[in-house]
Order: sequence, then C-alpha cells, then structure tokens
Amino acid sequence: MAASHRRAIERGATNERRDRVVHARFSASEIAAITRVSEEAGLTISAFMRSLTLEGAGVRPFFTDDDRAVLDLLLSDMRAIGVNLNQLARVANTGGHIQADQISAQTADIQKIVAVVMIELRSFAARGAQRRRGAA
Repeated sequence: MAASHRRAIERGATNERRDRVVHARFSASEIAAITRVSEEAGLTISAFMRSLTLEGAGVRPFFTDDDRAVLDLLLSDMRAIGVNLNQLARVANTGGHIQADQISAQTADIQKIVAVVMIELRSFAARGAQRRRGAA
C-alpha cells in the first residue's frame, strides 16, 4: 500500500469509492449487539465494522501518538503507587506498624489516578467516535 494512501486511511480521509465487499457470518444475537453499539456510536453498521476492522488491523490506530504519551505517563504514576502499596503491605505482613496517614495518603493518590485514567479513557473514546464519524 502506498504511503500516501495509508496516511489517508489512517486519517479516515479517503475519497476512494468503497466498492469491495467482505462477507462475514454472525449469529442473530451478534448482529443485534453490533446494531445496538453502531447506533450508539452514530454510525451505520458498515461504517462501524469498517472502523473496527481498520483499527483492529492497525491500519488506522485507535490511539494517537499523543494518546500513547498520556497513557505512558499514567502508567508510570500507577506503577509508582503500586510500589508504595507493596512497601506498605510488606511492612504490614512483617508485623510492622503502618500509620493511618500513610494509608490515607496512598488511598488519596489512588483515587486521583483512577479519576484521571477514567477522564482520559472517556476522552479517548469520544475522540475515537468523532474520528469514526469523520468529525475530527
């Protein structure tokens, strides 16, 4: 595939006629689920399946480079919290005393990170839906 054509597909900006058909068999319950989620995404079943196929194959990645950078930072923060929790657990398991303020601080950090992760995931999903609909 030519680099310019691949970039056009990645952006979702191809004006190429869609005259090829791919056949796949689904059960009635699978079609019902696909229909429901495609409607929720504001897409036709064809557009929804095309988007999933291109994203799943890596032709049009779901996450942008900026998205990946944010996820890397969040992962780093979550690892740091995990290390701190493991240290607290180690002290507790060896019969040591853990102060309540240590647990409170770790719990507050975890709640903050979880909130940020949820906000970012919602943002990724919204941007992905906009890209699928051609709005971004």
